[in-house]
Amino acid sequence: MPQEARPSTGEQAKQHALAQLRLAILHGEMAPAQRLVENELAEQFGVTRASIRAALIDLAAEGLVERIRNRGSRVRVVTVEEAVAITECRMVLEGLCAAKAAVKATDEELTELADLGAAMRKAVADGEPVTYSELNHGLHDRIREISGQQTAVELLERLNAQLVRHRFQLALRPGRPQQSLNEHLAMIEAITARDPQAAEAAVRAHLTSVIEALRD
Repeated sequence: MPQEARPSTGEQAKQHALAQLRLAILHGEMAPAQRLVENELAEQFGVTRASIRAALIDLAAEGLVERIRNRGSRVRVVTVEEAVAITECRMVLEGLCAAKAAVKATDEELTELADLGAAMRKAVADGEPVTYSELNHGLHDRIREISGQQTAVELLERLNAQLVRHRFQLALRPGRPQQSLNEHLAMIEAITARDPQAAEAAVRAHLTSVIEALRD
């Protein structure tokens, strides 16, 4: 939509501001603890302060923003212990999705997962941790989609949004992609074997490893 046609007030304006702010936080353009000044954001996104305030309230509900009484809003800081607790919840939900994917996946979808595994293997061999991290997220997303468990998918989207910075830092840690690769290949292998119990166990083993890495 051209900027001059963008609504500056109302629900559409709030949704525009909400989408842009969410992307900026998830992409690391706004750092943890960074103050979110309503006047500046309203000018940046071409909407009213009321639209920005409404968007910040929604982002606080998603766990991405922290609203501090009489001091405004800031990007929420997720501590290591919070990241561990979130990952423990992910373990249950991601395990459920992997088990369902092992039962429901078509041959075409299994080929797609195998291709993702091959691309992850190449990224590690080529020493490309950022590419590997993107493929890693893509694999988890695809398994969730294949599972068809929409409630789990929606819950995981909210949980994962809070972990963006921790997950990116782990991806750049020396040696972590190599270890993580084998865990993801085990997940693909179990789903391809159409073994739901093995698929769930592989996800739990992977996320247990993530928790150990977070605590290091």
